[in-house]
Amino acid sequence: MNKISIKLAAYFTIAVFIMEGLLMLYLHDNIIDVRIQEEFQSILSRGNSHRDVLEDRYSTTTLHHIALMESKTETEVVITDKNHHVIISSKKLTKGMRELIDESPRSLPRGGRVIESNWKDMNYLATVTAFEKDGNEGYVFMFKSASPLRNLISKLNGHFLLAGIMSLIILAGIHFLLSKMLTRPLIRMKRATEELSKGNFEVKLPHLGKDELGELATSIKTLANDLETIQHDRSEFLATISHELRTPLTYVLGYTNVSLRDEIPESERKEYLTIIQEESKTIVTLIDNLFELAKIDENNFSIHQEEIQSLPYFHKIIKKITPAFKSREMDLILSVKDPFSFHADPIRLEQIIMNLLDNSLKYSKPGSTTTVIVRPHGTGGLGLTINDQGIGIPADELPKVFNRLHRVEKSRSREFGGSGLGLSIVKELVEAHGGNISIESEPEKGTSINIIM
Repeated sequence: MNKISIKLAAYFTIAVFIMEGLLMLYLHDNIIDVRIQEEFQSILSRGNSHRDVLEDRYSTTTLHHIALMESKTETEVVITDKNHHVIISSKKLTKGMRELIDESPRSLPRGGRVIESNWKDMNYLATVTAFEKDGNEGYVFMFKSASPLRNLISKLNGHFLLAGIMSLIILAGIHFLLSKMLTRPLIRMKRATEELSKGNFEVKLPHLGKDELGELATSIKTLANDLETIQHDRSEFLATISHELRTPLTYVLGYTNVSLRDEIPESERKEYLTIIQEESKTIVTLIDNLFELAKIDENNFSIHQEEIQSLPYFHKIIKKITPAFKSREMDLILSVKDPFSFHADPIRLEQIIMNLLDNSLKYSKPGSTTTVIVRPHGTGGLGLTINDQGIGIPADELPKVFNRLHRVEKSRSREFGGSGLGLSIVKELVEAHGGNISIESEPEKGTSINIIM
């Protein structure tokens, strides 16, 4: 993960440095342009000033005064007649100055003109201004060495280069520290996920606020808790399945060995074979339920909803299971106020109802009554309530009744014969219909299960 902090620092540094480099290049060029223009304007202004003096009072004294004044400065002045013959100059003319004078245009604007602006290659910057006074016509040429300007710009380039290097170093340092701060939580989260992969679900992550990193840390904590729950449920599930299969198989094996003895009476042999048959049915039921849950988990089953008429559909189911209730001297009542139609998968809905009624049958006493209340819900929906007068469920067990292999009466599991999977299957099927299921119960008074779908 240290690599990501280096990458982030490098990316940020390169991006910001490119942006800063472009801005510095723009600033550098503008500063140089402004400074060059100021230099030209300064020379041109001095030439215009001398022109004004000559036009105001043209004389030999004035000419000498201008030449003497410029000899004490960094600039040089050359005053010529209209044919570019030199009248006076502050310093001796060079070959380059002479060429500039000869090549200078004769027609000029009142404000003068720059005649040499190549400060990079030429020795002089030069301007020319025309004057006219009482028939005296001529030109004022101003020259200034380009070396000071080149030196100034060279120093400026050095300052900008130094500033760029220092900015790069500072930016790299700042970005590296910032990337470290940003990636530190990611590194801790990576280590946490590594611990999760090793089976250590007690990971600890700091509170990182409500931003994306904070949400990611919360998600990892939630994942750790969920994985711990899944691991615990898996272990408990496997242990319970092993127990559930071992018990009936032990009965089957034991009574099979007893039944194979030659000396036992035939009546006892039949009794043992009946027990073997019952335990085999228990194993088959458990395996069928496990396969059903496996299909649900893998989405290998589908819900095919169709329009169902309430009265004939529920009468058929009640008629099918009523004999089982009568055999235990229990009453089963169907309550449908008005006929209506609804949409559901008829096969899966029957599976739901039969599971719930089977529970009522197992956990209710002779002489009790189970009521199935059917009612419409919304448009094309179904409301179903099953009330029994069974042994009920303690309040602390109610949140767990839909968990797989959870049974309230663990000590009496052999007596009631439940696998602890029926209500899990019911809940999965109801939710597959887009519905929900709730349960209310009170020990020794009965249980009420309500389904909306």
